Amino acid sequence: MTKSRIAFDASKPLDFVAIGRLCIDLNANEINRPMEETVTFTKYVGGSPANICIGMSRLGQRTAFIGKVADDQMGRFITGYLDREGIETSGVTVDKTGAVTGLAFTEIKSPTDCSILMYRDNVADLKLEAGEVKEELIADAKLLLISGTALAQSPSREAVFQALDYAKRHGTAIAFDLDYRPYTWTSDEETAVYYNLAAEKCDIIIGTREEFDMMERLGGNPGRDDHITAAKWFHHSADIVIIKHGKDGSIAYTKDGASHRARSFPAKVVKTFGAGDSYAAGFLYGLMQGWEISASMEFGSAAACIVISSHSCSDAMPTAPQVHDYIERCLKGEINV
Repeated sequence: MTKSRIAFDASKPLDFVAIGRLCIDLNANEINRPMEETVTFTKYVGGSPANICIGMSRLGQRTAFIGKVADDQMGRFITGYLDREGIETSGVTVDKTGAVTGLAFTEIKSPTDCSILMYRDNVADLKLEAGEVKEELIADAKLLLISGTALAQSPSREAVFQALDYAKRHGTAIAFDLDYRPYTWTSDEETAVYYNLAAEKCDIIIGTREEFDMMERLGGNPGRDDHITAAKWFHHSADIVIIKHGKDGSIAYTKDGASHRARSFPAKVVKTFGAGDSYAAGFLYGLMQGWEISASMEFGSAAACIVISSHSCSDAMPTAPQVHDYIERCLKGEINV
């Protein structure tokens, strides 16, 4: 069994800081229906880095967020929610240019047929500037999380690279949740360039096989070989590369040449979105506890099962006792699908 060789500086007062998207999820209340027939929605805080940060906070970690919200009721809803979750919000600034809060309407046609309708024009989260990134928050954190959507436009793109520079300067470990959303980008080539530039600086990279394929558009892996994909990043800063294969599960590749899988768990699926965010929070939490990689993956998988069994993403992020209890109940055969 392999433990991560990533060093988390125990002397730092913050466990985790995330940078990037803060938005609103409007999840359909009428499930098993198309969007055209859905008339009511429930409002939640959303955005992958926000969900992961909320997940880490629920797991008992000391967390902070760096981002930008609109100067409106939705923006105040987001910051108020983060405050109530115990997440440090001194790094969340308020836009003054008239930008709006991004909205994600979710469609739940069936437990396995879900989609998201995004409204992302002139959104506040992409207005975050490099000068608004608080160096002290990153310096005080053991782990920084970046996500791909924040790289899609300036000035947010430059803000992320500023955060990466601060993390390197202060010995903060870096995780990259690829979080590729094609509607945010102008071309595949632009996407590949900036994803690759960011990934070179990261210790942990988490994404789907399709997201890694997008990064490899510039050449090098026509056979979509996981080992070739992972090896590329081990020549840079990465120590762990997780490649997710949907129903076939995830594989964690490590710099020592090993690969790791973990058992999966049954879930009474309501919707599929939120699985990746809860998995990332659970996995990163496990690494920061010093667990073996497979145990961290298992914990992340169980956390994901809890979230996809619920209506929300952020509100459903579990506590550590809830995840341990879920695993135990699965092993006893008390949860079956």
